[in-house]
Amino acid sequence: MTAGTRDEWCEWRGWRAAAQDALYAPGGFYRRAEGPAGHFRTSVHASPLFAGAVARLLCRVDEALGRPAALDFVDMAAGRGELAGGVLAALPADVAARTRAYAVEIAERPPGLDHRIEWLAVPPEGTTGLLFANEWLDNVPVEVAEVDAAGVARRVLVRQDGTERLGEPVSGAQARWLERWWPLPGEEGLRAEIGLPRDEAWAAAVATLRRGLAVAVDYAHTVDTRPPFGTLTGFREGRETTPVPDGSRDITAHVALDACALPGGRVLPQREALRALGVTGARPPLALASTDPAAYVHALASAGEAAELTAAGGLGDFGWLVQPAGIADPFRG
Repeated sequence: MTAGTRDEWCEWRGWRAAAQDALYAPGGFYRRAEGPAGHFRTSVHASPLFAGAVARLLCRVDEALGRPAALDFVDMAAGRGELAGGVLAALPADVAARTRAYAVEIAERPPGLDHRIEWLAVPPEGTTGLLFANEWLDNVPVEVAEVDAAGVARRVLVRQDGTERLGEPVSGAQARWLERWWPLPGEEGLRAEIGLPRDEAWAAAVATLRRGLAVAVDYAHTVDTRPPFGTLTGFREGRETTPVPDGSRDITAHVALDACALPGGRVLPQREALRALGVTGARPPLALASTDPAAYVHALASAGEAAELTAAGGLGDFGWLVQPAGIADPFRG
């Protein structure tokens, strides 16, 4: 973003408004030419195995829908379209021929993107198929609350240089959300991110799906494992850094996926979801090294990538919020 005026830098705002501008205003972080891949590595960038797994999931949804004439794939927060392109490339030809792919992103369409991918600022209405949101909800800005010396949860205000102070007590729907989903004991300094905007964003995205499946994949925690001091942080050039809302870095926080879930939805770990879709991380048999060395090396590399995608303490710990819409849960049975 531009340097801004002195008044802009000194203005106190809640984290939701500050992060919204820092990420999405003209010149903001997510409008930069390099895209998210220039600053951090998601499962999509880690391995083409991830797009292959999503393609297999789309095929399962296709079967559950009775193989419709038009099958929709909606990639929320598409970055530069890497996942949508990878899914189209991994689909069987007969499924790909019926698939309408949509990349939903605020940035401009990148040059050279597969012409079959429609580039949109908002998800299309009335789709039938799979809506997939990989690391979208963690970038839906939220307010931050902190407990003061009197034991009262107050909204945290921030300036553009990252300086914070406490504002008014949390009240209304935000207070009710905290009480239900992230209760804060009256101990000074405890913090929480108020996930209500994410619940609303997810509900709105799911509402665009007429029939099929919606999936949100993200850093997550549950009501029994909320971190005592929150998770708000920044990322820049591949490194975690202080969250400063000046447009120079990503601003993110883990997602209370259990709060986002609508009736019929459930959360499972990424390792479980990917293994159900054929990403196992199993090493190839050593005998293959003698009979087909090139195939062995390729299979060994794939096993390493699969291990990264499913690793405990890493990407495998991500949550998958699985939300069926008019079909059975494809991960059950």
